[in-house]
Amino acid sequence: MAQLTDDCFAFGGGLMPLEHALALLHTVPAVEGTETIPLLDADRRVLAADIIAPANLPPFDNAAVDGYAVRLADGSPLPVAGRLAAGAVPVPLQPGTAQRIFTGAAMPHGADTVFMQEDVQLRDGLVHLPPGLHRGANWRPAGEDIAAGARALPAGRRLRPQDLALAAALGITALRVRRRVRVALFSTGDELARPGAPMGPAHRHDSNRVLLGAMLVRAGAVVTDGGILPDRLDRVTAALRASAGHDLILTSGGVSAGEEDHVRNAVEQAGRLTFWRLAIKPGRPVALGDLQGAAFLGLPGNPAAAFVTFRMLALPLLAALAGHEAPIPATIQARAAFAHRKKSGRREFVRVRLVWDDGWTAHKHPIEGAGILTSLTETDGLAVLADDALRVEPGDALVVLLHES
Repeated sequence: MAQLTDDCFAFGGGLMPLEHALALLHTVPAVEGTETIPLLDADRRVLAADIIAPANLPPFDNAAVDGYAVRLADGSPLPVAGRLAAGAVPVPLQPGTAQRIFTGAAMPHGADTVFMQEDVQLRDGLVHLPPGLHRGANWRPAGEDIAAGARALPAGRRLRPQDLALAAALGITALRVRRRVRVALFSTGDELARPGAPMGPAHRHDSNRVLLGAMLVRAGAVVTDGGILPDRLDRVTAALRASAGHDLILTSGGVSAGEEDHVRNAVEQAGRLTFWRLAIKPGRPVALGDLQGAAFLGLPGNPAAAFVTFRMLALPLLAALAGHEAPIPATIQARAAFAHRKKSGRREFVRVRLVWDDGWTAHKHPIEGAGILTSLTETDGLAVLADDALRVEPGDALVVLLHES
């Protein structure tokens, strides 16, 4: 990974604005390595090379509707001479005749227009055509969708079902894709126990590895579960060093400035930190750096803060490592159904539930704490409050970043 530098936000400096952090993430080089996989396995994988159309799509001129293929200059009425269904080999159209044709059938040689069956009248074996149709109507030419030799799909595209459909329509059965990003995932803290493990009186179950692991898989990563790291600098440092063969090391917890927060010091011993305080709420303690060739991202330990910072930072970092553009987030316009005050100089993400009331209204979750998991399960998205905003009043227009379904 390329080293990221920003001395103006070094560890005695101010909070880094979100856009500044995102600009740094976009400089991270993509992982190397590709593989060829079957088309049906390629959903959400990243295309490694341009796909060039090997043939026209559609491959032949064809009818766009059920109706009658004619030579427009022949006039009306015309005798019906033949029937052409989809998949049938076309017979040339004889001058002064019409052919019954169906959607998708190849246009017969000599025909230049198709009249829809609803617009014509058929009497005594003759088809009567209405006036006003232009030559070429209801006729789909070969290559209308994409021409042979044109770029069908660009390298770097994170493939979607519609992309796979286009490749299939071109007869392609396998695609060359980038290898998946390999991520080592850790939680930190002596207070954590894995779900189902015996609990001491001061323990709580670790939910972050489940939360972040599922989000990583949805983003297309291959995840190595590193478990829970204890609050010991030597153990944290050793575990991070041992994971340097991954493309990304992702931790939650331990990146604040407390005496038992060892992740920041461990990364500084084994690698290099770029920043560790971000101007957002929830989620100010976020650490970005590199560790022996691997990217490092340390998220806060509170689940809601980990969720927000993963959405805002880990997803674009994973996109850069995977070699594709960061996905465009799904947003919705809504009216505030709450009042809220905030500090200037930081981006704030308020967890809201959406209700339809002659337009979408956003209702703030009643408990705002960064450790409240129900503030994620009982809401639909994050109302995004600009850095320079100071308050929200009922009725104000909001942009809501929707939770992924």
